[in-house]
Amino acid sequence: MSFDACEKLVKAGDHDRWLSAQSAPPESRRALMAIYATNLLIARAPWASPDPLVAQMRLQWWADEIGKIYHGEQVVTHEIFPALREVIFDHTLPRALFEALIEARHADLSKAPFENGTAFDSYIEGTSGSVMALAALALGAKPTHLQAVKNLAYACGVAALLRASPALIARGHAPLPEDIQAVIQAAKTHLKNARAQKLPSALTPALLAAWRADATLAHASKHPAHILSGQLEESPARKMASLRWKRLTKRW
Repeated sequence: MSFDACEKLVKAGDHDRWLSAQSAPPESRRALMAIYATNLLIARAPWASPDPLVAQMRLQWWADEIGKIYHGEQVVTHEIFPALREVIFDHTLPRALFEALIEARHADLSKAPFENGTAFDSYIEGTSGSVMALAALALGAKPTHLQAVKNLAYACGVAALLRASPALIARGHAPLPEDIQAVIQAAKTHLKNARAQKLPSALTPALLAAWRADATLAHASKHPAHILSGQLEESPARKMASLRWKRLTKRW
């Protein structure tokens, strides 16, 4: 039942990743759902309360509970933890990636802009990068594959942040550096570098999480004003056609 709970959470709260994982074999899809559900709940933690201290405590709670899993200790009851524990130990997932994911989410506690490009990159790498690395490892990725995975995840994370920017700005946050075009170009370069390396087809369900990056980055580059006006979203039909094409051609 724990894996069913993970899938329900992801389908409702992270529909793009849910869609991208549907082509995975059942066991692989279960692993992806456990990772994506954990990511979704950690991503929500900074928004759990308008009081930054309360939200910070929530992030610390996740760090503590995941740490208990790695130490073989009893974990506070949560519907996703049995699935997460199973996936962590079945696939020897590194604790450092979960720690990086939680640490990066501390940036969401502040409404201030990123201090510099390095801070922005660290946020993208810690959030999108950690999630895609965990997903790829659960599908059998080797250490030699991870740089390409992280490059793809960078493009995916920037694209997702561009789409989310209007909502974040409406809540008083400053999610993007001043030079948005430089950010878009960096994401395109990461995407190109990722595709320069051939990766095993078994990893495709994890890599497909970035399926919208091309369209988002191209649109944002051509029409930067659309970023803040919330016009980067494709129509549902166009979005699904893009995913079906990537599945058909086995590209990511």
